[in-house]
Amino acid sequence: MNLTPEQRDQVTAELKRFGADLQLSDDQKTKLKEFLTETRVKVDEYLRANPNAKKADVIKEVAAHRDHLRQQLVNFLTPEQLKKWDVEVSERKEFLGQHLAA
Repeated sequence: MNLTPEQRDQVTAELKRFGADLQLSDDQKTKLKEFLTETRVKVDEYLRANPNAKKADVIKEVAAHRDHLRQQLVNFLTPEQLKKWDVEVSERKEFLGQHLAA
């Protein structure tokens, strides 16, 4: 599935934010972009399959995909970068264009 221009912009925005905050190498940025894109596609697939999903269900789904993304990050972020990721994500009200507050 291809992302819409808006969805690509969401991935790019997340990548820019995390790339700067975590001081990622080019290789890390490439991997993160791939995983963010994959995550955005999965969120979109959920939204298409569940057009009448309640906001709480959407938040839970986004959080689950974000948690899966974090598991992948363990393989290429340093412990310091991972700690910064966790702080940044815990303070966010939105992820890949989806609001995380109920």
